Amino acid sequence: MHRSDVLIVGAGPTGLVLALWLSKLGIRVRLLDKTSAPGTTSRALAVQARTLELYRQLDLDQAVVQQGHQVPAVNLWVKGEPTVRLPFAAIGKDLTPYAFLEIYPQDQHERLLIERLEQFGVEVERDTELLGFNEHDGGITAQLRLPDGQLQSCQSCYLAGCDGARSRVRKTLDIGFPGGTYQQVFYVADVDGAGPTFNGELHVDLDEADFLAVFPLAGVGRARLIGTVRDERAEQAETLRFEDVSSRAISHLKVEVKRVNWFSTYRVHHRVADEFRRGRAFLLGDAAHVHSPAGGQGMNTGIGDAINLAWKLAAVLNGGANHSLLDSYAIERMAFARKLVSTTDRVFSFVTAEGVIADLLRTRVAPLLLPKMAALERAREWLFRTVSQITLNYRAMPLSAGHAGTVFGGDRLPWVQDADGDNFASLALPAWQLHVYGDTSGEMRAWCNEHHLALQVFAYLPAHANAGLARNGFYLLRPDSYVALADPGADPKLIERYFHGHGIKPFLS
Repeated sequence: MHRSDVLIVGAGPTGLVLALWLSKLGIRVRLLDKTSAPGTTSRALAVQARTLELYRQLDLDQAVVQQGHQVPAVNLWVKGEPTVRLPFAAIGKDLTPYAFLEIYPQDQHERLLIERLEQFGVEVERDTELLGFNEHDGGITAQLRLPDGQLQSCQSCYLAGCDGARSRVRKTLDIGFPGGTYQQVFYVADVDGAGPTFNGELHVDLDEADFLAVFPLAGVGRARLIGTVRDERAEQAETLRFEDVSSRAISHLKVEVKRVNWFSTYRVHHRVADEFRRGRAFLLGDAAHVHSPAGGQGMNTGIGDAINLAWKLAAVLNGGANHSLLDSYAIERMAFARKLVSTTDRVFSFVTAEGVIADLLRTRVAPLLLPKMAALERAREWLFRTVSQITLNYRAMPLSAGHAGTVFGGDRLPWVQDADGDNFASLALPAWQLHVYGDTSGEMRAWCNEHHLALQVFAYLPAHANAGLARNGFYLLRPDSYVALADPGADPKLIERYFHGHGIKPFLS
């Protein structure tokens, strides 16, 4: 009988990151995928700032940044002319070390993750299909079809369904996947070309009810067009050619297409599973939630699912936490997924709304209103925080408690840079740790030393105050760098009660 700690079904970015994080923490994984090879084409492009921050814990951030393309700004076009330019660097320079949108196509992304997994001795088992599974005391027994057609039973402590929108894991669990399907047909086209939109920035056309954007790719004169079509063309999605949809990009965004390297059409759903966990089985990524790709959130959200679940599974399997810790995965990630799907659905529905009023809003009101909104620092910062996912938090959830300054339990730790570096450096270690900005008590230092809890004490700076960090307070950080407990004092008994109440034993990996 083949055994593993965690059986992961699906080797897209979500499954690969889950396997990589677990392997880094010493957990035995088995990763399978029914496809014969990694994808060679890619729909997902955007790697958001929060994902890069978390990738720092896997020593992946610099590889992604160096191999991809940094988008410095987004431009909104109306009536064939750029109307608003939002520079990411100016907006996010004090918020994150990654004040840009990173373009890194999913096929390249997957190859990087596979290479890193191989360093841990883990390979993707291709042409291997999950047929079914059942839970029993202490684990999961799954039935697989191997590449040669033979059947195999295997056992694991837990099972992770990262197997996409048509998830076999979700269907086996009989978990509902309510939602709907957009009436528009999406298309993607990777092209070589020229024109003002081939300047390395992101360009979005607001003129019509069909969505259209030009995403830059690494290299000169390369871009991806992402758009939608309605009317009778949507009824013939399977036979659509680039020539059927290219005229608007050519006329509205002044795209000069020299060669089409890849063209594809697909339909998009907006759905969230009724449950993200049942017993020892979990749903992650597209198996748990799907939505419009317009905001570049889907792949990043799946990776966030993987990191959220990975440290919790590792803690339980390594004896560092009670099994009840796993309850928090579904609570935290389902709340975010529902909010994200609702938000992207509203935004996409507005951008693609039909009718006279919608056209007036896009072509008359938007050109007047957007520049004024873009001039407001708070509006620009809100947009960057939302799209980059650095505003995502787990406030008022079971693992989050207290506050110090303006930072609450459940928040992402604010990033602060000084002459010596930044306060994220210690987060490269995916383990529980304590941050203090200013000074702390001798009792706190002694307690952390006794319990092997890493303590980071930073000299208090004006930048810390600007970020909302309280002087001499403490911030207990989870292994995924979110704040678990915050308090303006220096009493270690609060930390002791927190760990005891949640059945957690802090340890260094």
